[in-house]
Amino acid sequence: QVQLVESGGGLVQPGGSLRLSCAASGIIFSGFSTWDMGWYRQAPGKQRELVATIDPSESTNYADSVKGRFTISRENAKKTVYLQMNTLKPEDTAVYYCNAKKRDLNYWGKGTLVTVSS
Repeated sequence: QVQLVESGGGLVQPGGSLRLSCAASGIIFSGFSTWDMGWYRQAPGKQRELVATIDPSESTNYADSVKGRFTISRENAKKTVYLQMNTLKPEDTAVYYCNAKKRDLNYWGKGTLVTVSS
């Protein structure tokens, strides 16, 4: 069974930090290091948007809105991808989704809610 399970969301004050984790499981992820991994988010009333991606060579890509504040990383031995979020802003409030892509395969987690509010 293919699963991407996000964790680490919650309520944080503006300026605070959170680290999201996404753990991959299932036989298809036995070669986890060969997958393109990413984080996306969807705020209420808005479309899902890319936050950050990391490829098998650990090359990263970020949305302009999070550059310098968020860092994506991966730990292949644990089949896990992380999103370190610093200097959080109210506009970062959203459900954050983990994504795994490889050729024509595309999987999503169920998401974790991040709320930035005082």
